Amino acid sequence: MNDRVVTIGVAGGTASGKSTISRAILDRVGTNMIAHILHDSYYKELSAFGPDTLPADINFDHPNSLDTPLLVEHLRQLQRWQPIQMPVYDFVTYERTAIQHVEPRPVVLVEGILVLAEPELRDLFDIKIFVDTADDLRLIRRIQRDVNERGRTVESVIHQYLTTVRPMHLAFVQPSMRHADVIVPQGGHNAVAIDMIADRIRGIVAGKGQAV
Repeated sequence: MNDRVVTIGVAGGTASGKSTISRAILDRVGTNMIAHILHDSYYKELSAFGPDTLPADINFDHPNSLDTPLLVEHLRQLQRWQPIQMPVYDFVTYERTAIQHVEPRPVVLVEGILVLAEPELRDLFDIKIFVDTADDLRLIRRIQRDVNERGRTVESVIHQYLTTVRPMHLAFVQPSMRHADVIVPQGGHNAVAIDMIADRIRGIVAGKGQAV
């Protein structure tokens, strides 16, 4: 394949609506056209931090908790129209439990809180999107998600938010917004912004990889 792969980064704070935006783009552009990659899949396993390390000892909102070099390598493979073996990360056991085969597609959509905070990743994106949502809404969504989907207690979620999530948001995530080409307020509820982004992606794909 000689056609250029269009690579898109979707960033934003925890529970800002990144996944909602990404699903909306997938629906509008077509799942057959997009390889959807989660930065969360590239969390390092608990064992990588040492034999005596407990989950509570790890700052999962710091860039060092993620194997970003592997993600960069995989994105470059997809941009060369080569398939990848993406890890599947389990947030209950803190381990990679499987491998997911991902075929190359005309569009690669990368989602994660820190994807615009990492220079190596930013350099690979043709379109950089930041989902901007009020802090109180993000905290409420984070509590609901982590309690219902990840087996956490409300107290543990709030403690983590105050000790690592919020400080890392202020240190890494929020400043990365300045690198965005498009800032989407109201998270996944901004239908106008989503339609404009989807139209732009479809236009680029129809133009067979012309420059953004």
